[in-house]
Amino acid sequence: MSARTYEVRTFGCQMNVHDSERLAGLLEDAGYARAEAGATPDVVVLNTCAVRENADNRLYGNLSHLKSSKDAAAAAAAGGAGMQIAVGGCLAQKDRGEITRRAPWVDVVFGTHNIGSLPVLL
Repeated sequence: MSARTYEVRTFGCQMNVHDSERLAGLLEDAGYARAEAGATPDVVVLNTCAVRENADNRLYGNLSHLKSSKDAAAAAAAGGAGMQIAVGGCLAQKDRGEITRRAPWVDVVFGTHNIGSLPVLL
């Protein structure tokens, strides 16, 4: 069986870029492999920023697009794990309730204080 794959998307500042690199390392340490370009990953992590303009619009746009991908992955998995979506970063920490209200298909919402817990949360 091949490793589950992941993709990390970053919306925000330089700290988000650093945190995204850390998230990728944590996932790889947990046995995940980076998804090939153009492939549908098993896990999508959206790392967000509460300061940068339009980061929230980009987040919700991506989440809307990912819903159809997640639905298709669930149908293809037929009892398998399907796609998981995680939203992290300072915007996720600040707007956790809003994210879960607007995008109930998101599996994990985590803040900057628990980045290291992502593999366990998944």
